[in-house]
Formats: sequence, structure tokens, C-alpha cells
Amino acid sequence: MKTKKLWLGLSLCAMLAVTACGTNNNKGADSGSTNSGKADSKTYKIAISQYVEHPSLDATREGFLAALKDAGIVEGKNLKVDLENAQADSSNNLSIAQKIAADKNDLVLGIATPSAQAVVQAEGKDTPILFAAVTDPLDAKIVKDLDHPGGNVSGASDTNPEAITRLMTFIAEQFPNVKKLGLIINEGEPNAVVMANIAKTELDKHGIELVKAAITNTSEVKQAAESLVGRVDALYITLDNSVVSAVDTIIQTANDNKIPFFSADRDTVEKGAFATVGFKYYDHGYQVGHMAVEVLKNGKNPGDMKVTMQEKLDLILNLKAAAAQGIEVTDAMKAKVSDPDTNIIQ
Repeated sequence: MKTKKLWLGLSLCAMLAVTACGTNNNKGADSGSTNSGKADSKTYKIAISQYVEHPSLDATREGFLAALKDAGIVEGKNLKVDLENAQADSSNNLSIAQKIAADKNDLVLGIATPSAQAVVQAEGKDTPILFAAVTDPLDAKIVKDLDHPGGNVSGASDTNPEAITRLMTFIAEQFPNVKKLGLIINEGEPNAVVMANIAKTELDKHGIELVKAAITNTSEVKQAAESLVGRVDALYITLDNSVVSAVDTIIQTANDNKIPFFSADRDTVEKGAFATVGFKYYDHGYQVGHMAVEVLKNGKNPGDMKVTMQEKLDLILNLKAAAAQGIEVTDAMKAKVSDPDTNIIQ
């Protein structure tokens, strides 16, 4: 299966991945010529196409630009950034990609699967392209090979299948009353479908049913969440851009009805979901920023750089969300957190 090949390839290349630092305050993760911090005498121009505004994608962009800054490539000094946001509109997303392709840039970054797809399709073979916050770059046809992408494209996947399976196992073990897990999903987003399938496979092992509430756009998220009340024992969302953009409505529904709410990303947990197994998207963006430094300062071709993924994972719990959703946080739950100082949110 294509997805199984993806996870195998990602697992292999993850061992060689360039990992970013663990906190936003320690941005200079790697030493060496690419992170000298000295201003570069050359002037650079890059374009960033971001599919929608929400905390995870915003943090990805911020981490990316921070890595450039730490390497002496500073916006407003020797870096000009053309930032475009499609606001989750597919037509706008294509127009942005065409606009960027018509301009001359030293590098283009696509944040989220739809933006990366559009940029790759619109750009020629000369401009270096990187992607971030892409779940399945093979299935999305952004690259053909994870170890040897070829052409002018590479980047980082934001999905480690272990994160999904670990979260589903946590739910099964720590919430024995959960027999049905509700999933709000836009099945038009391939990344969401891939993650949902992984979750379902793991849930099946524990005899838990995955109940889907389908949407086609962000405005339908509230109604979808409310439709699951009384039908499921807990709620879950993937890295689904349309859904995450309206996550506040899911949090409100979960709190009002005392339903445990699990997510696929840390930023949503910080906003009010109870738990995830994940990482900081800032670090994810910083990792791709390191790749950009190699391209801009050292002349590397993205096609020669392996696609990487995040491998530093931990259980993340939000104790305030637990109280709001009627969850008793046990010592057994807390014991699953490797770094409680960082990942137990008070």
C-alpha cells in the first residue's frame, strides 16, 4: 500500500533528519556555518504560500523564518518575504501559486498540502521549492521518492504515524468507557484521510468505532461537532486545515457537553483540547528553515535533500481542558508524559 511505503520511508529518513531545538527560546539548534547568526551580505527574496491561518501553520512559518534569521538571513535587512495566504479557498490557492510562479524568487515555501501541491504544479524546475506541514508528500504527488526527491522539491512531513497510534492506544487504555470516537473531517483533504485511516486501524484493534461527521468547509464544523453529541464518547480531529481553523467551536461543544476532546497537534491542545501525542510546529518550521539555509547559503538543490519528519514525540496534556471536559486526570495518565514540565499544561 502507498501509505505503508510512506511510513517506512519516513521512518528511515527520520533517523537522519535535522532536528530543531525543543523550545522557542533556544532557536539556534545547530552550530556551524549555516547558523553563524552574522548578517549575510547577499540579499534574498522568498515567497511563502500558506493555505490558511491557524496556530499550527502560523507557528510553522514563524519557526521557518527564525531559522533563517539565526543564520543571518533577516527579513527587512537582507531578506524580502512575499507572504500569501489562501484563507482555505482553493481558487485563491491556485491564483497565489500562479502569481508566485510569475515572479522571481530565490526560494518558495508551501505550507500545508494544498499550498505545496499548487506551488509545485505552478513553478518551473529552476526555483527551489520546500514544503512544510504536509502529511503525505507521496500521496499528494509533491515528490516521488522520500530519500531522493529529485527535481527542485523537498521538505518535511508533519506526520509521524507513531503519534497517531500512540494517541489511540492512550485513549483505549486510559478511557475504557470510550467505545465510539467521533471524528470531524473534511475528506477532501488527503492529509486528513490518511491520518483518519491510521487512527481507524489502531482503534479497530481495541474494539473502538470511529464515527465520522463529514464537512466540506470551515463553516460546517460547529454543526458537525454538535451532531456527534450523544452519539460518541469522545471527539478527535486530525491535521485537517478546514477543521482546525474552526477548532474553537469544537472546544466549546466538548466543554458544554463534558466530552473528552483529543487532537493531532499541540497547538490545539494549548487552545483547549485535552491531549495529543505530538511536537511543536515551531520546531517543525525551524527544521525546514535549516533546509532553506542550506539552499540559499550553500547552494544545495532541494531535490538532493531527503524528506524528513518529526521523531521527537511526547504525550501532551491540558489540565484546564480536562476540568472543563469532566476528565479525571490520573497519575497513570501523567506517567505517560516523558517531559511533564513542558508537556503537562496547567
